[in-house]
This record gives sequence, C-alpha cells and structure tokens, in this order.
Amino acid sequence: MTNRVKNLKGNALLVLAALIWGVAFVAQDKAAEVVPTFTMNTLRSFIASIVLVPLIAFMQKRKGKPFLEKEPLERKKLWTGGLVCGIFLCIAANFQQFGIAAYPADAAASGRSGFITAMYVVLVPIFGLATGKIVPHHVRFGVILAAVGMGLLCLSGGVNRLYWGDLFVLCCAFVYTFQVLAIDKYARLVDGLKLSCLQFLVCGVLSAVLMLFFEQPNWAEVLSAWPYVLYVAVMSSGVAYTLQIIGQGMSENPTVASICMSLESVFAMIAGAILMHERFTAREGIGVIMMFAAILLSQMPEKWFAFRKKTEKQKDSH
Repeated sequence: MTNRVKNLKGNALLVLAALIWGVAFVAQDKAAEVVPTFTMNTLRSFIASIVLVPLIAFMQKRKGKPFLEKEPLERKKLWTGGLVCGIFLCIAANFQQFGIAAYPADAAASGRSGFITAMYVVLVPIFGLATGKIVPHHVRFGVILAAVGMGLLCLSGGVNRLYWGDLFVLCCAFVYTFQVLAIDKYARLVDGLKLSCLQFLVCGVLSAVLMLFFEQPNWAEVLSAWPYVLYVAVMSSGVAYTLQIIGQGMSENPTVASICMSLESVFAMIAGAILMHERFTAREGIGVIMMFAAILLSQMPEKWFAFRKKTEKQKDSH
C-alpha cells in the first residue's frame, strides 16, 4: 500500500468515525425520551467498556505484550489516568445528555447540541494557557468567531429563546475541554485503548451511583430504547474510537485528521435534518457556519499563517 493510498484510507476512517459520532446525537435525542440521563450514561459506559476489552486483548496479543501491566508504577499511572479522565467524562456526558433531554420538541436538538459540544475544539487551546502553552492569534480570532456564531445560533429568537439545553450542553463543552487536556496528558504515559476502557468504567460506576440516588428508571421503557442505547455505546464509543485510533495512525497530516473528525458537528446537523426533520432558521444557519469556521480555524497549524506572512514580506521586498 502506497503512502498516498494509506493516507486516504486513514482520513476516510476518520470521516466515518465523525459520521458515527454525528448520528449518535440523534440516538441520544431519541433515547432521552424514555431513558433518564444517569441511566443512559450508566448503560452506555459499561457497555462501551466491555466492548473495548476484547479489542485490547487482541491488540496486546498482536504487540506481544501482556493484557495487564506488570510494573506497579505503570498500573498506577493507568488507573490514575482512568480515574481523572473518567470523572471528567462522567460530568461532561451527563451535562450533554441533560441538555439533549431538556430541549423542547420544536428545537433542533441534535444539530444544536452537536455544534455546541464541538466548542471544546476551540476551548482546548485557550485552557491550555494554564499549562504554559501559547495561544496563536488565529485561535483567538476563532474563539471570537465561535462566540458570535453561538450567539446567532442560541439567541436567534432573543434571550427568551435561549434553551436550558443550550446551557447544559455548553457546560458539557467546557468540561470536555478538561477531559481532552487530561487525555492529552495521560495518553502519552499509558496505552490509549486501556485508558479509554477505564474512563468508561469509571464513568459507568459514577453514573450508576447517581442513578440509584436520583432516578427510578422504568426498565420496560429503557428496554424499548435498546437500539439507541446500543448504538451510542457500541458504535459511538467502541467502534468510532477504534476507527479514530487506526485512522490517525494511517493519516499523515494531524491537521487534516483533526478537520476530518470535526465533521462530527456537520453530520449531527445533517442527521438531525434527515432523521428528526430538524430545521434551522437563516440566522441559526449563519451561526452554525460561523461556529464550524471557528472550529476549522482553531485547528490550522500556526506555521501555515507564518508561511503566509513570510511570503507576503518577500513580495513586498520585491
């Protein structure tokens, strides 16, 4: 397989992962009609964790490594990472599901939640300032662009049309920012698949505790939503995450890979329009376009802009 073909296949896998994630917003919206929030995240997290176990076993056998780390220090790093990432995932996932469930019937829940959740892509570089990272000017502009776009999307009908769902999902995006930063830290120290499996396990345990305290799920109704729960658990968490790992390993350009994955928000809007008959007003549509432009802009490498400045200076010198 040539490098070009390998790169194209890798990017195609990432787009497929983004498609699966985008459709998952519709599945979450449908499940929210009968499945309480904590119950939903308990089921999806435990199932996702179980799905990843045989995949981890296969990958470890392929690498010629044992299923569990032998060194106590390595096990400690893995469990610490799984606990930290799992706590952030639990908070973010439950905020997101609360938000999707809180939207009224006439709101484009799948599309709105998809784009607002994707705000973490813009927020990650900003919060990275706490770790001493420099935020490029184009990322700062992206934040402003995203803020204006979100205003057009969420306030298209004035403050009275700002849904509780928007606020919950925005909280989800903020918490996902910290979860991504935590994964960025621990994924460099431990196996990525194992880290993902443990974070789903931790999220499932914490959500189960909250479910026992705050919810009394009707299990007959929960079972009626099993296709949506399984899709989110198996496809969105297990399959899409695996595609992401394989795709990123085959893709040559990290920036192109990030852009492919950011299509999740676009697919969420398309899936909502096709499967849920969701519609956006012209003003909301402009807001969506501005937010997506901000997402793409925030992922552009700084050297692209530096190269452009250098080219302009060379032209001026001539």
